[in-house]
Amino acid sequence: MSERLFVLLQHVMPKLVLTRLAGCFASWKGGGFTTAAIRRFIARYNVDMSEAQNSDPASYASFNDFFTRALKPGARQLADARLVCPVDGAVSQLGPIDSGRIFQAKGRDYSATALLAGDAELAACFADGRFATIYLSPRDYHRIHMPCDGRLLEMTYVPGDLYSVNPATARGVDRLFARNERVVCLFEDNQGLPFVMVLVGATIVGSMATVWHGVVNPPRRPDVHKWDYRAQDIRLAKGEEMGRFLLGSTVVLLFPQGPLAFNRQWRAASPVRLGEAMAD
Repeated sequence: MSERLFVLLQHVMPKLVLTRLAGCFASWKGGGFTTAAIRRFIARYNVDMSEAQNSDPASYASFNDFFTRALKPGARQLADARLVCPVDGAVSQLGPIDSGRIFQAKGRDYSATALLAGDAELAACFADGRFATIYLSPRDYHRIHMPCDGRLLEMTYVPGDLYSVNPATARGVDRLFARNERVVCLFEDNQGLPFVMVLVGATIVGSMATVWHGVVNPPRRPDVHKWDYRAQDIRLAKGEEMGRFLLGSTVVLLFPQGPLAFNRQWRAASPVRLGEAMAD
Protein backbone atom coordinates (compact mmCIF):
# COMPACT_ATOMS: atom_id res chain seq x y z
CA MET A 1 0.00 0.00 0.00
CA SER A 2 1.31 3.46 -0.87
CA GLU A 3 2.02 5.87 1.97
CA ARG A 4 -0.52 8.35 0.57
CA LEU A 5 -3.28 5.74 0.44
CA PHE A 6 -2.41 4.55 3.95
CA VAL A 7 -2.88 8.08 5.30
CA LEU A 8 -6.09 8.68 3.31
CA LEU A 9 -7.64 5.48 4.69
CA GLN A 10 -6.97 6.68 8.23
CA HIS A 11 -9.07 9.77 7.66
CA VAL A 12 -12.17 7.64 6.97
CA MET A 13 -11.66 4.47 9.01
CA PRO A 14 -13.68 4.09 12.28
CA LYS A 15 -10.64 4.50 14.53
CA LEU A 16 -12.50 4.64 17.84
CA VAL A 17 -14.53 1.52 17.06
CA LEU A 18 -11.39 -0.38 16.03
CA THR A 19 -9.61 0.79 19.18
CA ARG A 20 -12.45 -0.36 21.43
CA LEU A 21 -12.54 -3.75 19.72
CA ALA A 22 -8.76 -4.07 20.04
CA GLY A 23 -9.00 -3.16 23.72
CA CYS A 24 -11.63 -5.83 24.32
CA PHE A 25 -9.55 -8.45 22.55
CA ALA A 26 -6.35 -7.42 24.34
CA SER A 27 -7.94 -7.85 27.78
CA TRP A 28 -9.75 -11.11 26.89
CA LYS A 29 -8.44 -14.26 28.57
CA GLY A 30 -8.98 -16.63 25.70
CA GLY A 31 -6.84 -19.59 26.70
CA GLY A 32 -5.36 -21.39 23.70
CA PHE A 33 -6.70 -18.80 21.27
CA THR A 34 -4.89 -16.03 23.16
CA THR A 35 -1.68 -18.05 23.23
CA ALA A 36 -1.93 -18.68 19.49
CA ALA A 37 -2.44 -14.95 18.85
CA ILE A 38 0.59 -14.10 21.00
CA ARG A 39 2.76 -16.64 19.17
CA ARG A 40 1.60 -15.24 15.84
CA PHE A 41 2.41 -11.70 16.98
CA ILE A 42 5.90 -12.74 18.16
CA ALA A 43 6.63 -14.34 14.79
CA ARG A 44 5.13 -11.49 12.75
CA TYR A 45 7.08 -8.74 14.53
CA ASN A 46 10.19 -10.72 15.50
CA VAL A 47 9.77 -9.99 19.21
CA ASP A 48 12.84 -10.92 21.28
CA MET A 49 11.35 -12.96 24.11
CA SER A 50 14.78 -13.89 25.49
CA GLU A 51 14.80 -10.47 27.22
CA ALA A 52 11.44 -11.00 28.91
CA GLN A 53 11.24 -11.93 32.56
CA ASN A 54 8.74 -14.57 31.47
CA SER A 55 9.63 -15.89 28.01
CA ASP A 56 6.84 -18.50 27.68
CA PRO A 57 3.98 -17.17 25.50
CA ALA A 58 1.57 -19.68 27.04
CA SER A 59 2.04 -18.16 30.51
CA TYR A 60 0.29 -14.88 29.60
CA ALA A 61 -3.43 -14.94 30.34
CA SER A 62 -4.23 -12.04 28.02
CA PHE A 63 -2.63 -10.16 25.16
CA ASN A 64 -2.26 -7.14 27.45
CA ASP A 65 -0.28 -9.21 29.94
CA PHE A 66 2.07 -10.19 27.13
CA PHE A 67 2.28 -6.72 25.62
CA THR A 68 3.19 -5.07 28.92
CA ARG A 69 5.63 -7.84 29.88
CA ALA A 70 8.50 -7.04 32.22
CA LEU A 71 12.14 -7.39 31.23
CA LYS A 72 14.59 -9.65 33.02
CA PRO A 73 16.46 -7.93 35.85
CA GLY A 74 19.61 -6.37 34.40
CA ALA A 75 18.35 -6.51 30.79
CA ARG A 76 18.84 -2.73 30.55
CA GLN A 77 21.62 -0.77 32.24
CA LEU A 78 21.33 2.93 33.06
CA ALA A 79 24.02 5.10 31.47
CA ASP A 80 25.90 7.64 33.57
CA ALA A 81 24.24 10.60 31.88
CA ARG A 82 22.06 13.57 32.79
CA LEU A 83 19.13 11.99 30.91
CA VAL A 84 18.61 8.38 29.90
CA CYS A 85 16.31 7.08 27.21
CA PRO A 86 12.92 6.27 28.79
CA VAL A 87 11.85 3.54 26.33
CA ASP A 88 12.86 1.06 23.66
CA GLY A 89 11.95 2.40 20.23
CA ALA A 90 13.22 4.69 17.50
CA VAL A 91 13.75 8.44 17.36
CA SER A 92 11.00 10.10 15.37
CA GLN A 93 12.47 13.60 15.68
CA LEU A 94 14.46 15.64 18.20
CA GLY A 95 16.00 19.06 18.49
CA PRO A 96 15.22 22.64 19.51
CA ILE A 97 11.74 23.96 20.13
CA ASP A 98 11.63 26.98 17.84
CA SER A 99 9.62 29.80 19.43
CA GLY A 100 7.12 27.29 20.76
CA ARG A 101 6.95 25.17 17.58
CA ILE A 102 7.87 21.46 17.59
CA PHE A 103 9.10 19.77 14.41
CA GLN A 104 7.04 16.73 13.38
CA ALA A 105 8.26 15.82 9.88
CA LYS A 106 9.35 17.56 6.72
CA GLY A 107 6.96 20.46 6.13
CA ARG A 108 4.98 19.81 9.32
CA ASP A 109 5.16 21.11 12.87
CA TYR A 110 2.82 21.89 15.75
CA SER A 111 2.74 24.15 18.77
CA ALA A 112 3.75 23.20 22.29
CA THR A 113 0.59 24.97 23.46
CA ALA A 114 -1.60 22.63 21.39
CA LEU A 115 0.33 19.56 22.60
CA LEU A 116 -0.20 20.68 26.21
CA ALA A 117 -3.99 21.03 25.89
CA GLY A 118 -3.94 24.79 25.27
CA ASP A 119 -1.94 25.61 28.43
CA ALA A 120 0.00 28.61 27.09
CA GLU A 121 1.61 29.35 30.46
CA LEU A 122 3.07 25.86 30.70
CA ALA A 123 4.10 25.87 27.03
CA ALA A 124 6.01 29.11 27.60
CA CYS A 125 8.36 27.19 29.93
CA PHE A 126 9.53 25.22 26.89
CA ALA A 127 9.31 27.93 24.21
CA ASP A 128 13.01 27.73 23.29
CA GLY A 129 13.85 24.44 24.92
CA ARG A 130 14.42 20.96 23.52
CA PHE A 131 12.15 18.09 22.52
CA ALA A 132 12.50 14.42 21.65
CA THR A 133 9.81 12.25 20.05
CA ILE A 134 10.29 8.47 20.34
CA TYR A 135 8.14 5.94 18.50
CA LEU A 136 7.50 2.48 19.98
CA SER A 137 6.87 -0.17 17.32
CA PRO A 138 4.78 -3.30 17.99
CA ARG A 139 7.89 -5.39 18.67
CA ASP A 140 9.26 -3.08 21.37
CA TYR A 141 9.10 -3.30 25.15
CA HIS A 142 6.16 -1.08 26.11
CA ARG A 143 6.81 0.14 29.61
CA ILE A 144 7.91 3.74 29.98
CA HIS A 145 10.56 4.82 32.46
CA MET A 146 11.92 8.05 33.88
CA PRO A 147 14.70 9.88 31.98
CA CYS A 148 15.88 11.43 35.28
CA ASP A 149 14.75 11.82 38.87
CA GLY A 150 11.44 13.66 38.96
CA ARG A 151 8.70 14.89 41.29
CA LEU A 152 5.23 14.60 39.77
CA LEU A 153 3.32 17.89 39.65
CA GLU A 154 0.26 17.15 37.53
CA MET A 155 -1.24 14.87 34.91
CA THR A 156 -3.68 15.91 32.20
CA TYR A 157 -5.84 13.67 30.02
CA VAL A 158 -6.47 15.26 26.62
CA PRO A 159 -9.19 13.77 24.37
CA GLY A 160 -8.44 13.58 20.67
CA ASP A 161 -8.15 11.53 17.51
CA LEU A 162 -6.67 8.06 17.25
CA TYR A 163 -4.50 8.17 14.15
CA SER A 164 -1.62 5.74 13.84
CA VAL A 165 1.63 7.33 15.02
CA ASN A 166 4.05 5.46 12.77
CA PRO A 167 6.53 7.44 10.62
CA ALA A 168 4.31 7.37 7.52
CA THR A 169 1.43 8.98 9.39
CA ALA A 170 3.75 11.56 10.98
CA ARG A 171 4.75 12.59 7.46
CA GLY A 172 1.16 12.73 6.22
CA VAL A 173 -1.09 14.09 9.01
CA ASP A 174 -0.80 17.67 10.24
CA ARG A 175 -0.27 18.24 13.98
CA LEU A 176 -0.46 14.49 14.60
CA PHE A 177 0.84 14.45 18.18
CA ALA A 178 -1.17 17.54 19.14
CA ARG A 179 -4.46 16.12 17.84
CA ASN A 180 -4.32 12.51 19.06
CA GLU A 181 -5.58 11.47 22.47
CA ARG A 182 -2.79 11.85 25.03
CA VAL A 183 -1.74 11.95 28.67
CA VAL A 184 0.50 14.89 29.65
CA CYS A 185 2.68 14.29 32.72
CA LEU A 186 4.44 17.31 34.23
CA PHE A 187 7.44 16.79 36.52
CA GLU A 188 10.19 18.87 38.07
CA ASP A 189 13.77 17.59 38.35
CA ASN A 190 16.15 17.81 41.29
CA GLN A 191 16.99 21.40 40.34
CA GLY A 192 13.31 22.37 40.32
CA LEU A 193 13.23 22.64 36.51
CA PRO A 194 10.08 21.43 34.74
CA PHE A 195 9.96 18.67 32.14
CA VAL A 196 7.06 16.97 30.40
CA MET A 197 6.44 13.41 29.24
CA VAL A 198 3.49 13.10 26.85
CA LEU A 199 2.08 9.61 26.23
CA VAL A 200 0.37 9.76 22.83
CA GLY A 201 -2.49 7.40 22.03
CA ALA A 202 -3.11 5.86 18.61
CA THR A 203 -5.32 3.51 16.62
CA ILE A 204 -5.90 0.25 18.57
CA VAL A 205 -3.99 1.56 21.61
CA GLY A 206 -6.53 0.23 24.10
CA SER A 207 -5.31 2.34 27.00
CA MET A 208 -2.46 4.15 28.69
CA ALA A 209 -1.54 3.74 32.35
CA THR A 210 0.71 5.40 34.92
CA VAL A 211 2.14 3.84 38.08
CA TRP A 212 0.50 6.45 40.33
CA HIS A 213 -2.99 6.38 38.77
CA GLY A 214 -3.41 3.07 36.99
CA VAL A 215 -5.31 2.99 33.69
CA VAL A 216 -6.06 6.56 32.59
CA ASN A 217 -8.21 5.71 29.59
CA PRO A 218 -10.78 4.32 29.29
CA PRO A 219 -12.91 6.10 30.27
CA ARG A 220 -12.48 8.34 27.22
CA ARG A 221 -13.64 11.67 28.58
CA PRO A 222 -15.08 14.31 26.22
CA ASP A 223 -13.13 17.14 27.89
CA VAL A 224 -9.65 17.81 29.22
CA HIS A 225 -9.27 16.41 32.73
CA LYS A 226 -6.44 17.41 35.11
CA TRP A 227 -5.12 15.89 38.32
CA ASP A 228 -2.87 17.93 40.67
CA TYR A 229 -0.33 15.86 42.63
CA ARG A 230 1.74 18.62 44.22
CA ALA A 231 0.48 17.86 47.72
CA GLN A 232 1.23 14.14 47.43
CA ASP A 233 5.01 14.41 46.93
CA ILE A 234 5.22 11.57 44.39
CA ARG A 235 8.86 11.08 43.40
CA LEU A 236 10.25 8.67 40.82
CA ALA A 237 13.91 7.85 40.33
CA LYS A 238 15.83 7.83 37.06
CA GLY A 239 15.06 4.58 35.25
CA GLU A 240 12.00 3.78 37.38
CA GLU A 241 8.82 2.77 35.57
CA MET A 242 6.32 5.62 35.20
CA GLY A 243 3.74 4.13 32.84
CA ARG A 244 2.93 1.78 30.01
CA PHE A 245 1.06 1.50 26.72
CA LEU A 246 -1.42 -1.27 26.12
CA LEU A 247 -0.41 -1.65 22.47
CA GLY A 248 2.18 0.68 20.97
CA SER A 249 2.52 4.40 20.54
CA THR A 250 4.80 7.43 21.03
CA VAL A 251 6.35 9.47 23.84
CA VAL A 252 7.11 13.19 23.40
CA LEU A 253 9.50 14.76 25.92
CA LEU A 254 9.90 18.52 26.46
CA PHE A 255 12.74 20.21 28.34
CA PRO A 256 13.25 23.93 29.10
CA GLN A 257 15.92 26.15 27.60
CA GLY A 258 19.39 25.44 28.96
CA PRO A 259 22.70 23.68 28.28
CA LEU A 260 21.07 20.37 27.35
CA ALA A 261 22.95 18.46 24.63
CA PHE A 262 21.31 15.37 23.14
CA ASN A 263 23.33 12.24 22.38
CA ARG A 264 25.18 13.03 19.13
CA GLN A 265 24.36 9.59 17.74
CA TRP A 266 20.62 10.25 18.02
CA ARG A 267 18.90 11.33 14.82
CA ALA A 268 15.60 10.65 13.05
CA ALA A 269 14.95 6.89 12.62
CA SER A 270 17.82 5.90 14.98
CA PRO A 271 16.93 2.87 17.13
CA VAL A 272 17.21 3.55 20.86
CA ARG A 273 17.01 1.45 24.01
CA LEU A 274 15.85 2.08 27.52
CA GLY A 275 18.67 3.32 29.74
CA GLU A 276 21.13 4.49 27.08
CA ALA A 277 22.48 8.02 27.28
CA MET A 278 19.93 10.52 25.98
CA ALA A 279 21.56 13.83 26.91
CA ASP A 280 24.40 15.34 28.90
